Amino acid sequence: MKRVGVLGLQGAYAKHAAVLQRLDIQSIDVRSRNDLDKCEGLIIPGGESTTMTKLIEENDLYDAIIQFAEENPIFGTCAGMILMATHVEDDRVKTLNLIDITVDRNAYGRQVDSFVNELDVRTDGESFTMRCVFIRAPRIAELGDGVEVLASIDDEPVLVRQGHHLAAAFHPELTSETRIHSYFLTLKREMSIA
Repeated sequence: MKRVGVLGLQGAYAKHAAVLQRLDIQSIDVRSRNDLDKCEGLIIPGGESTTMTKLIEENDLYDAIIQFAEENPIFGTCAGMILMATHVEDDRVKTLNLIDITVDRNAYGRQVDSFVNELDVRTDGESFTMRCVFIRAPRIAELGDGVEVLASIDDEPVLVRQGHHLAAAFHPELTSETRIHSYFLTLKREMSIA
């Protein structure tokens, strides 16, 4: 991928853009359907999932993102993972149904309960340990068939992949780590080979 969009409606989108810049990838601030048309992948950042739901609908992006996801990879972090789920324990969130998971919002606690943890991550052909930041993090309550777990805390999945989509309960953009973003950038290529 050479051009990756970051949904720029709310949340930590600038931090993801900075990671993409370090990887020499052009970042596009996505706020409209036209912006999405310029992208080969999309990152949905952390933020507040109920607010993001409203803004996605107000900007007429809901159907556009679903259509984009058919051919292009999407990576959601924290609130982005909540939006990508098939089911969320909160009726105020309208999900995109991109990864077959049930998510419980803020399940790891309030802002004061935020934490940093070392995670063992396993991607295609590579294993590594990285520092991960959890802020009001969602918990994956259920996994559907075809969802691959790439990292867990105490046997609870926190990084998952289904097809060409990736979702994390944590914020890789808040550290100097780039390997999760680098892995995301390979998903378009893998999809085209399949």
